[in-house]
Amino acid sequence: MGLKYVESGPLVLKNLNIVIQPNEKVGIVGRTGAGKSSLIAALFKLAEVEGSIQIDELDTNNILLKDLRSKISIIPQDPVLFSGTLRYNLDPFDEYTDEVLYRAINEVELKDPANIINRLENRVMDGGSNYSVGQRQLICLARAIVRNNKVLMLDEATANVDPQTDGLIQKTIRKKFADCTVLTVAHRLNTIMDSDKVLVMDAGTMIEFDHPYLLLQNQNSTFYNMVAESGKSMADQLRRTARESYLRQLTVPE
Repeated sequence: MGLKYVESGPLVLKNLNIVIQPNEKVGIVGRTGAGKSSLIAALFKLAEVEGSIQIDELDTNNILLKDLRSKISIIPQDPVLFSGTLRYNLDPFDEYTDEVLYRAINEVELKDPANIINRLENRVMDGGSNYSVGQRQLICLARAIVRNNKVLMLDEATANVDPQTDGLIQKTIRKKFADCTVLTVAHRLNTIMDSDKVLVMDAGTMIEFDHPYLLLQNQNSTFYNMVAESGKSMADQLRRTARESYLRQLTVPE
């Protein structure tokens, strides 16, 4: 599969040929310009895709754009909220009951002692300016929980939030999306060290694709060097997380 943004321009993604199993958690890493965000563009068909992308053996070329995009949830780096009510932001097409929406709000722990920011009828200012960045991200997460899609994309979703919100988002995703395929474009390596696989990209191509623990066994691998560059204590912690995740995977019955 390849992708280009301009018809006469060069391919930004080249010769990508990977298989992601149902329910797998895949971290996507690489230097700036490696093509990580272009993968999202390809999945949502925001640009011209050469070749095919198949989901459950369905070629996305044969699916209406509206249907394709409605079946994939994304939590972006800069959370997008719309002017209107909190209800409208969680359920713009009025498809779900209050109970479902409030359950999602509780699951992301959008807490407020005064019950002002977490009521469905509460007004959301343009761009969500009356919510903090962390709260906006939690609302985007609640929106994804409500839709309950089987494919979830995280685009450096916790790059701009405080560590406490980061931890909450990671914990909620592990719990609520355990039965979903989750692709995470990673800003911080610690968010993807317990992934089933890590896709390492460079200049629009795949250069490594395996469990993080296995990639770390090769001292010449790009991923090994990325971990090493994080500093000794952080690198030790990342290796420990990858090892524990790998051992857990080995002990899970088929």
